[in-house]
Amino acid sequence: MKYVQLLVLFFLFSQVRAQDTIIPLWPKGKIPNRIASDEKETHKTDGILRIEKVQEPTLEVYLPAENNATGRAVVIFPGGGYRILAYDWEGTDIAKFLNGKGIAGIVVKYRLPSDASQTDKHNVPLIDAQRALRMVRSKAVDYHIDPNKIGIIGFSAGGHLASTLGTHFNEKVYEPIDEVDTVSARPDFMVLGYPVITFSDKTHQGSRMFLLGDYPKSELVEHFSNERQVTENTPPTFIFHATDDGAVPVENSLMFYKALKDKGVSATMHIYPKGGHGFSLARKDKHLRGWTERMFEWMESMD
Repeated sequence: MKYVQLLVLFFLFSQVRAQDTIIPLWPKGKIPNRIASDEKETHKTDGILRIEKVQEPTLEVYLPAENNATGRAVVIFPGGGYRILAYDWEGTDIAKFLNGKGIAGIVVKYRLPSDASQTDKHNVPLIDAQRALRMVRSKAVDYHIDPNKIGIIGFSAGGHLASTLGTHFNEKVYEPIDEVDTVSARPDFMVLGYPVITFSDKTHQGSRMFLLGDYPKSELVEHFSNERQVTENTPPTFIFHATDDGAVPVENSLMFYKALKDKGVSATMHIYPKGGHGFSLARKDKHLRGWTERMFEWMESMD
């Protein structure tokens, strides 16, 4: 009986510890651009966990064993067309995979644009992205990471958000609320997987519509076409994409690579002939899954 009780206590303790890995992005009652509404967050699973209508953005933190830790961390932005988050497929699975290489993986459950629950909805994902990077950097000591080795990875529309953070990290999109907001929001490096980059030609129409609306002003289209926002201070970038991507044309990555090159920013790009869209880790494709090893090699080359 005593043995069973110990097992129950161990299980409960493990559950508490697991829950401790999920932390709110904002203090209670201080979420910028939020409007009280009847919207409720929903979770649906059909092989992939799809989260919609995020109301309370969070960080889900996965840390490697301290003795395996490289000091590097990657903040992860799942894709989903700014309509849903493919939360495990391009989020928690990525974090766990990074842990195997001694890299901390932090998944951002960021708010998706909503006219019902937000003001200036086009800025809301960037607001959450800036806060996420700042929060991770502010916790560098707690997480045993180097504050100068914190990068980001984003997939599809999450790649658009990552490239937005990488090119708009200094843009003031919310009022500071605490000491976390005094920390730099600039990523030290950036990884973009089959990313939406542009909102002009060759865009992914769904991502543009959900972020900017049906008839966006030309200034907003320009502002969030990130190939036009690259500067010399944009972080070193690793890009991967498939030529036969039928959802987000490969030209998105080509344009961003050229913009980086023109500004003298270090850039590496891998274009695969086949793979389609949304392949995540591509563990069942012996050729395509090589992007992960190429990424790890690239990260080590920056040391």
